[in-house]
Amino acid sequence: MRVRVRLFASLREAAGRPEVVLDLAPGASPEDAWQALIADHPTLAAKRPNLAASVNRRYAPFDTPLEDGDEMVFIPPVSGG
Repeated sequence: MRVRVRLFASLREAAGRPEVVLDLAPGASPEDAWQALIADHPTLAAKRPNLAASVNRRYAPFDTPLEDGDEMVFIPPVSGG
């Protein structure tokens, strides 16, 4: 199955692109998508403990089953005022 992962802030800077398309096995989860993403962009690996995941514009646990065509976002911590 194919999912689109949009990247923002420090994740976009580290990956050097605003989004990636991943081909994943059926039943894959956001955690599986993250592992596929860091396989191509190892510098992102250290950011995992502080991320939240969103699937189709809703926060989702990292073990949520994904479906073909889903849109994912890994959300880094936000600061500011």
